[in-house]
This record gives sequence, C-alpha cells and structure tokens, in this order.
Amino acid sequence: MPETVPTTSFDLDTYLKRIGWEGERRADLATLRGVHTAHALTVPFENLDPVRGVVPSLDPADLTVKLVHGRRGGYCYEHNTLFAGVLEALGFRVTLLAARVVVGTDRFESRPRTHMALLVEVPGEQRPHLADVGFGAVGALLEPVPLVVGTEFHDAGRRHRLVHAPHDGPLEMWVLEAYGTTGTGRADGWEAQYAFTVEPFEQPDFEVINWHIATHPRSPFSRRPYVQRLTPGRHLFLDGRHLTETRADGAVTTRELTNEREARRLLDEEFGIDVPDGVRLLG
Repeated sequence: MPETVPTTSFDLDTYLKRIGWEGERRADLATLRGVHTAHALTVPFENLDPVRGVVPSLDPADLTVKLVHGRRGGYCYEHNTLFAGVLEALGFRVTLLAARVVVGTDRFESRPRTHMALLVEVPGEQRPHLADVGFGAVGALLEPVPLVVGTEFHDAGRRHRLVHAPHDGPLEMWVLEAYGTTGTGRADGWEAQYAFTVEPFEQPDFEVINWHIATHPRSPFSRRPYVQRLTPGRHLFLDGRHLTETRADGAVTTRELTNEREARRLLDEEFGIDVPDGVRLLG
C-alpha cells in the first residue's frame, strides 16, 4: 500500500499534550486506538472559517496553530490531515481515502466524494485499519476499526461495522455503518454513514475538494455553523440555531438558540472554541 502523506515535522509533544495522551509513542494498535480516541474526545469539529468566507488552510503548520495551539477545531480535511501527520510521526503508514457521505440516502452514487478518511497500516496486524477523527456526526468512529466485512465493533461504547455495497467499479465499495439513534429521526438500527474504496488519494486532491466545500454556495458548510463536541457521556451538535444533545444511553434532546450572545457562550463553555472575528453564528 503506498504511503501518500508526506512526513511533516511538527511539535508532537504539544499535540499529545493537547489531546491528553500520556501513553506509549510507538506504531502499535494500542497507541493507534488511544491517540485516535483522545483526539476525537478533545478537538472539536467546526466549520467557522467557511462560514466567515475563509477557506481553511491544510498546511500542517497552520493546522498546528489552529487545532493544537488554539482553542479551535476544524472539519474533516483539517482533522485528518493533521492526524495523518501525527500517525506518520509515530511510525505508521497512512493512505488518504475519499468517501461519499451517505447518511439519509439509499443511492450512494448520488453523493460526491467529499469526506476524507484514513487507512492505516499497523505493524504486526494482518489488516489495515480505517481511522477517522474528522467525521462531524453522531455516527463517527471513536476508535479505528480493521478493514473486515460484517464484524461488529464496539469502539469506545459506539457500535460500528463495515459492509460491502454493490457498484460498477473495479474496486470493492466499503460502507461504514453505525448502530443506534443517529439524529435523523429513524428508529435504532444500522445506518450507513459513508462509502469508500481503497483507492489512494493525494493531498492536492483534498486541496481542491476543500476549496469547493468551503466556497460553493450550495455547500452546507459555507452557509451555517456545524459544530460538534464529543465527551465519553454525550455528543453535542450545533446545526445553525439548533442544538442537539445525544447521551450515551441514546436519549436525545434538542433546543433552539435564541440570540448571538447565548451561542457564543455555548461555543466557549461547552465546545471549547474561541469564535474568530467575522463570524455571525445565528445569521
């Protein structure tokens, strides 16, 4: 499997301090799982730069300033570009993947490949693992899962599995499914999150996708805030004015924010985000 992410020098000590990781620094499965979960539970998901008309930089130095040194988060290209660099610094081999987000549709081909995920080779493990610290949904992975069909995984309390979907291409189509209440109004059960093949993508591919998603007038990420924060016991998700809290037991509550001051306080206190200049959270 080719290595597609260039090794980048950055302050690994500061990154690991940011996510609270005090375990081993070696290329093994325990480290991959631990660092993945720590990142997912620490660095928030947010799209405040596109909302204010700024295309997020994917340069590793800029990502370090924003996501590591600052009280900010990012969306999938930022999270997973940074995380790929972290994994390579720890000795893993990483391939960038482009996925179709298919939540809410049965026609996978109707969705473009706009999500970045990672395929990670773990020394001593027979199969590569799907890793993803940048999926802004309640169905996101908390731990990486091996590329195996049909096996149910319990990753830090969530339930996921990978299945194959029929399609006309030469490569197998993999689908990540999550079990449970997903916030779409459907009953508990398995629901597809995103679909992908293992064709390697390169960082310039995501520069183009990132620009499109950040600037296209029909992109949801350019029009209103999407902010997510995970803790071991709950998932907070702000979609425009609507705040949804999903508890570990599956209980879901929603409410509507009423004013800008309330929204800014929420992002500061609950999401750990400093709102940048030029952002109007509630339109």
